[in-house]
Amino acid sequence: MVWHDVVGFFADRPLLNEIVTLLGLLVIGGVVHLLVRRYVLALLYRIFCQTRMTWDEICFEQGVFDNLPYLVPALIINQGAALLPTVGHGLEKITSIWIVVIFGMFLGKFLSALFSLYASSHQSTRRPVKGYVETIKLVIYLGVGVIAISMLLDKSPIAFISGLGAVTAVLMLIFRDMILSFVASVRIISNDLVREGDWIEMPKYEADGNVIEAGLHTIKVQNWDKTISSIPTYKLVEDPFRNWRGMAESGGRRIKRAILIDQSSICFCDEEMLARYERIQLIQDYIRERKREIVAFNQKHHVDSSHIVNGRRMTNVGTFRAYVTAYLRNHPRIRQDMTFLVRQLQPTPEGLPLEIYVFVNDVVWAHYETVQADIFDHILAAAPHFDLRIFQNPTGFDLHPLVLGKYNGESDGN
Repeated sequence: MVWHDVVGFFADRPLLNEIVTLLGLLVIGGVVHLLVRRYVLALLYRIFCQTRMTWDEICFEQGVFDNLPYLVPALIINQGAALLPTVGHGLEKITSIWIVVIFGMFLGKFLSALFSLYASSHQSTRRPVKGYVETIKLVIYLGVGVIAISMLLDKSPIAFISGLGAVTAVLMLIFRDMILSFVASVRIISNDLVREGDWIEMPKYEADGNVIEAGLHTIKVQNWDKTISSIPTYKLVEDPFRNWRGMAESGGRRIKRAILIDQSSICFCDEEMLARYERIQLIQDYIRERKREIVAFNQKHHVDSSHIVNGRRMTNVGTFRAYVTAYLRNHPRIRQDMTFLVRQLQPTPEGLPLEIYVFVNDVVWAHYETVQADIFDHILAAAPHFDLRIFQNPTGFDLHPLVLGKYNGESDGN
């Protein structure tokens, strides 16, 4: 009897009936949400932790399942909206939008988890896909937005999209950078222009360091001074840049540096000079062979040896070049299977450039600089032993009266 009285009481008051029903749906949805969040997710976490696979742990780290408990009360309220004649239609519309948004967030986080799983593989450095993942997530979120608005306006999503044709030019202008970045990202990945970890140089943006992130919109470069340069992705297609990946993969790093020899110190070698040079072990065989070759040539052609210019002669700079070549050939840190040149360049007002063009077998910057410094320390110190002077502009020390007197053969009076 009491139950019939309660039913009759609410039947006579439809607004109060809807309020109580709505509160009941909210309470049921909230309780189920807490149960799913506390027990179902905890059970899933324990089950996944017992497996040896990493994808499930990544899903939990990315929060793929965090929003699913909110789906349960939305479904409950959506199904119970039929019991509410006054606000049921609006409530059903709101919960439907709620469900679509939660599903879109689930897909976005699931894509993030897939990307994290792919990023842990070695292939990710060769084929970065972050730009594609960001693009797909953006398309998903735009799709969710279109569906939500179409539900709110009670229109078909197709009709809503077709109505956007008039504002296409505006959208193209708004999303210009994103479109350019997407096209550039496709070209960068397809042509393998840049990978994460590559050392690139782009002076226009003061970027000189390693790529730490290759995204859809920006390429982040950590410079050698630990600053971060952000470069729009499409700029790597528009503007020139240098990628040092080839050097790193080759296993050799180039030395291309010249020393300037004072041309007034270059001369033909006499017997006394050759006798001194012949005591240098690295070029003993070279000097003996050259001497035999020159003597045979001069005798064959009846060269008048009364003047040093006649016939063939060895020079101190040529002998020094042969020494530098032998020194580098015997150096344990120089790649012998790559380009190897010790050459003279065109004379300049500052002297005769003797260029070293070889490759070090260590691509680490600090190691490379150490090897290069050791090589040129030795070459600069060895040049005077071949009666050669290294050119440098006069300094205050060079202009000191005592130094000038020494070079002019004057005595200091003692």
